[in-house]
Amino acid sequence: MAKYGKRTMAARAAFAGKEDLTVKDAISLVKDNATAKFDETVEIALCLGVDPRHADQMVRGVVSLPNGTGKTVRVAVFARGAKAEEALKAGADIVGAEDLMEIVQSGKIEFDRCIATPDMMPIVGRLGKVLGPRNLMPNPKVGTVTMDVAAAVAAAKGGEVQFRAEKAGVVHAGIGKVSFSAEQLEQNLLAFVDAVNKAKPTGAKGSYMKKVAISSTMGPGVSVDVASATGN
Repeated sequence: MAKYGKRTMAARAAFAGKEDLTVKDAISLVKDNATAKFDETVEIALCLGVDPRHADQMVRGVVSLPNGTGKTVRVAVFARGAKAEEALKAGADIVGAEDLMEIVQSGKIEFDRCIATPDMMPIVGRLGKVLGPRNLMPNPKVGTVTMDVAAAVAAAKGGEVQFRAEKAGVVHAGIGKVSFSAEQLEQNLLAFVDAVNKAKPTGAKGSYMKKVAISSTMGPGVSVDVASATGN
């Protein structure tokens, strides 16, 4: 049987018997019991009534959180010439073409977001098996295949969050840091849930938003009342 430290046991006791809380109460509970020695991320998980194996039930999108994520995002851009210069000026961490492809193929992936100009996609396409499983493959639907690389870099650095349903129909993301105010976290949570709601696919049947839960990086999770999270 696993042994837990005093901090973990205290957190588990605080969460015991609590479920389907309002957004405010859930955030307060998570913040009050995040006691790690670092600024933990507040994470959200949405259980959706979809089967992403079917094309008409895939949930995918992007949202700019009103208060950012509190995370330093490293951005790689596949571009040449003037567009490469534009990306660097906008704050991209890594910029390249074939040379960047070779770096990625070697397994050295030191970035959190990947952007590409349309003419780079034949090169980027060769990296599908590497970038795809990490949800890093540039995609025009979420604005990461674009000629406006400066805007895309700025959005990535400024708190834009991409989301995608996994096999079990679960969408998860970081929506801020424990050091954020409760109001900032609430605004971010509502913005994220609203974006996922708006991304409801045509093939979704029955109940779409089945469960909402939040936690801190090292803390237990707590379920949030769906109506409270969706404003219904």
